[in-house]
Amino acid sequence: MSRDGMNYQPLSAATEQVVKPGEFVFAASHFDHGHIYGQISGLTSAGGTLKYVFDADPERYAKVLEQNPGAKAVSDFQEILDDPEVQLLTSAAIPNLRCGIGIQAMDAGKHYLTDKSPFTTLEQLAEAREAVKRTGKKYAVCYSERLLSESGWYAGELIREGAIGRVLQVLNLAPHNLAAAGRPEWFFQKEAYGGILTDIGSHQFEQFLTYGGGQDAKVNFARVDNVGNPEYPELEDFGEASLTLDNGVSCYCRIDWFNPKASRTWGDGRTFVLGTEGYLEIRKYIDVCNGGGGKIFLVNNDVEQMIECNGKVGFPYFGRLILDILNGTDEAMPQEHAFKAAELSMLAQQMGES
Repeated sequence: MSRDGMNYQPLSAATEQVVKPGEFVFAASHFDHGHIYGQISGLTSAGGTLKYVFDADPERYAKVLEQNPGAKAVSDFQEILDDPEVQLLTSAAIPNLRCGIGIQAMDAGKHYLTDKSPFTTLEQLAEAREAVKRTGKKYAVCYSERLLSESGWYAGELIREGAIGRVLQVLNLAPHNLAAAGRPEWFFQKEAYGGILTDIGSHQFEQFLTYGGGQDAKVNFARVDNVGNPEYPELEDFGEASLTLDNGVSCYCRIDWFNPKASRTWGDGRTFVLGTEGYLEIRKYIDVCNGGGGKIFLVNNDVEQMIECNGKVGFPYFGRLILDILNGTDEAMPQEHAFKAAELSMLAQQMGES
């Protein structure tokens, strides 16, 4: 287990390779957030071939080059944009720069996979929507709290199969480890990260739409605050929001930077989903006092069971994204779903600030 959430890079032998070496070529750039490592490993585990890396700091990608000996570091980002063999660019730039980089990539004929949050303003979202229409390329978002969680992914499968009946409510609790001393300067700058609901809250809103089966939502209530870190005046260390999906499902999340020191992991992320025929709880990262995470506790009219997911489910999103790009489909995550999660998180952020 690790308390380093910024460089969280889960691996699973259960991830299926969907292409042969060289059939899907991608590049990785802007290693400002450690989530880039999970994005790269997700794509390579599914069979993708990393051709280039780009970042101003060679130390950030040294390990990636060791893991991908065929990859090449470039000093000019334009070299990636100019190579027609590169089908996708994956990046984890400073949040307020992610949209501009993505539009550059799309205008150069590449699909784009960015770390969450994909935007920090609604204006950026509008620009990205227009770029998708103009270029026909994907602006994909790695909402890793579900896409890089085997239990988070499998819970969605169980819900779709009707394991708990019709969903009535989704609750997300998301404590995170602050580790302020190891954070970059931009992490504490509101303009750069966009606010707590815009940033890590976007994970929760994506899960609301997925588990609740909604296409849109109304934000009922939102709060953002700095309640325990006055030395970082632009940091928001606590956020919460209540939504109602367009199908009537009730949703609530609490997000914070108060993961306690005794915790063996970077955050005890927990999700509770209530249905008409049962309920489930997802323990993504740790089952406190009882060992590792990756567990689903399911109770319905037929069973009361704990389901171990780690090493059994893999990370299907990345293979599906690769196949979507190669086949012109939209199965991994519909484009509007990725955009809507970000839009709702930013609307909640605005409400919380008002």
